[in-house]
Amino acid sequence: MQGNDIVDLSLAQTQSNWRRKGYLDKIYNANEIFLISSAENPDVMVWLLWSMKEAAYKIHNRKTGIREYAPKKLVCSVLSTADLTLGMVNIDEAIYFTKSSINSAYLHTISSPVQHQLDKIKISIYEFPNHLSNYRDTKPACVSHHGKYLALTY
Repeated sequence: MQGNDIVDLSLAQTQSNWRRKGYLDKIYNANEIFLISSAENPDVMVWLLWSMKEAAYKIHNRKTGIREYAPKKLVCSVLSTADLTLGMVNIDEAIYFTKSSINSAYLHTISSPVQHQLDKIKISIYEFPNHLSNYRDTKPACVSHHGKYLALTY
């Protein structure tokens, strides 16, 4: 099982005012808010943590069949921030491992309940207008789209 999330950083910057009063408290726990406030680039950290939560949630929802909007129940730990950011997301009794890549245009996260499976996930990212119109025919394991980006994992 795998999860996948992509964030169009340009769109996120224009559509979301995460600095407004109370926004962070609704989505992030105290440790995550500390990571955001102490980050070199707080904007990217907000979306990194969000993307980790989303990618893990996609697996958790498929495993449990439970659909709920409870982002604070998904607790993120960032383990390393080199070219690829490795992390973990805990929810209930489950742990999901994440790997995120960040560039100036988008942030992309994959997740798996088994850490070594992260290296086996194949990723295809498309930018509009070059999206695959028939991407479902490629039978992706997980689909994510935001703004002008489409991310498929296999």
